[in-house]
Amino acid sequence: MSEAPLDPIRAARAHMRQAPIKRFYRAVEVREVEGGRHAVTLDGRGARTPGRNALSATSRALMTRVAAEWERQRETIDPADMPLTRLLNSAIDGVARTMAETRADVLKYAGSDLLCYRAEEPEAPAERQRLAFDPILAWAREAHGARFVLAQGVVFVTQPEAAVAAMRRLIPVGAWRLGAVHVITTLTGSALIALALAGQAITADNAWAAAHVDENWNEELWGRDDGAVARRALRRTEFDAAISVLRLVPEAES
Repeated sequence: MSEAPLDPIRAARAHMRQAPIKRFYRAVEVREVEGGRHAVTLDGRGARTPGRNALSATSRALMTRVAAEWERQRETIDPADMPLTRLLNSAIDGVARTMAETRADVLKYAGSDLLCYRAEEPEAPAERQRLAFDPILAWAREAHGARFVLAQGVVFVTQPEAAVAAMRRLIPVGAWRLGAVHVITTLTGSALIALALAGQAITADNAWAAAHVDENWNEELWGRDDGAVARRALRRTEFDAAISVLRLVPEAES
């Protein structure tokens, strides 16, 4: 029986020790290793994922950013301050082992995508949804022939098989980019947002704003919730890490 798809962030966190880990290294470098890959080294030894796999990629630029996370750690290592390392750990230890399941999970979101469910009233949030969501749906329709059905409220609507199939073809085949797309999908509630980002059809800021149209409206209406703002800031670090992977890892990366 196939394993259930692993959440890319939880998969990495599950292996992390709860007690503070003292910084055990002095020098952090990025070195080229076998197969044209680049690896983070700690005092000359290759860094490992929690699953004891090599932490490496073909993109030197990406691994340089990973190395910067290790370098900025002080007396103890703070995993919360290493979102890119966590994402790559999960891609190697989790997503690479459950590729089909992870792709299926992204596709499941496309079948009930955030962008397809609209507010009936009041007019202001409905208009904001149109402005934020419609350009992404237009990209899916015009660039890929995917015509999604819109619904008002929370009543489920079945999407055309052709539209979902068109999105299936856009899901990355490599573990690194697939992990990034899965992270963005789960953070935003939208596979369409994630795939538009992977296809460079929208900017990161526009994607983030689209994912939080309703949340922003409620904040304006009811006032700022400092706890919610802090949680969103943490989610944004995960989101930005995934964006870095999409920008720096080629489609052929495995």
